[in-house]
Amino acid sequence: MRYSSIDILKTVAIVVMVLVHFAENLSGIGLPIIGLGAPLFTFLSGLGYCLWVDGLERRGISEEEISKRSIRRGLFVFGVGFAFNILIWLPEDTFNWDVLTFIGTAILLLNGMRRLPVPIPILIAIVSVVVAPFLREMADYQAYWTEAYFEVDLTLSDILIGFLVTGYFPMFPWLAYSIAGLVTGKLIVASAAEAEDESQPERENRSSWKIALVGVLLMGSSALLLSIRPQMPDAIAERLLGGWHMFPATIEYVMATIGMAMFLFGLGHRFIDRETNTATKSSWRTITKTFSRYSFTIYVLHHCVHIWPMWIYAMAQQQEPTYYWRSLMPLEVSLLLAVLFLVACFFALRKVGPDRRLGVEGWMRWLCD
Repeated sequence: MRYSSIDILKTVAIVVMVLVHFAENLSGIGLPIIGLGAPLFTFLSGLGYCLWVDGLERRGISEEEISKRSIRRGLFVFGVGFAFNILIWLPEDTFNWDVLTFIGTAILLLNGMRRLPVPIPILIAIVSVVVAPFLREMADYQAYWTEAYFEVDLTLSDILIGFLVTGYFPMFPWLAYSIAGLVTGKLIVASAAEAEDESQPERENRSSWKIALVGVLLMGSSALLLSIRPQMPDAIAERLLGGWHMFPATIEYVMATIGMAMFLFGLGHRFIDRETNTATKSSWRTITKTFSRYSFTIYVLHHCVHIWPMWIYAMAQQQEPTYYWRSLMPLEVSLLLAVLFLVACFFALRKVGPDRRLGVEGWMRWLCD
């Protein structure tokens, strides 16, 4: 089953990331929405994986085959992530551990977790968030960051530390997002099955409210921690919590953004996925389904469109490729280009058709399924 709420949230995530990246990379300005796209994207990767597995199980695909496809998909996304780092960010950033390498690894781990009782993945997610500040302190996190950018020596120890703790999207604590998506998907799948078996659709409605409520509790807890943090001892306020930061992803940030994702999906599942009037959904559904189907492709493509011309222009001016990094144009121009890119993507992909499998998604299905 395809959920319109997921299409909407994927569209929101990709639009946010395109706007943020154009503004930050071309103009050096962080928008107020910075730090909200990636958490939603990673949460949806776990949720989408769970629903994808449920679809395979409903079609009678064996557990062995599901695991094989999961592993192939995880390795594919991981490999695309490495190619992305080399071709977009240049070879010196091969091991910066961006979001694609994280999602690829997460798929491999979720393949093992999907058969575990729900409390165990939840416990793993909590541990990954709680131990992250201590691991960062042990690894000397700031030593790997220069002027707000991650840099790593090409040694096995530094590469491993970056992958686990100090990179842009390290496993600790970002694994919590994909696990939260997996657990949310399990709850939706279980409640839908119960509602179908007992002909009680209100059971699925209750699960939506539970997901939204957990999201509110997480966001409220984060807000409480942020408000009382100035009164806390330094050992807790600085070493354990850290305030609102994406790099590194602090406890308050992780709680709030996971809560945001769960709240939005819970409400969307309750009020949008249960909507029966398809006529009222046709216009916006075409847009969101198109962006959702090709979100992977758009993520890769939007970097090519705004990063490569900047590198090429700098070299044409006999400068270092990164010479115009974050200073190429005013914010108004970069945002206009971002909007034009999104509009062009929609019309181009709509012409292709949201139900066709081209781009990176098509390669993944052809190679992995």
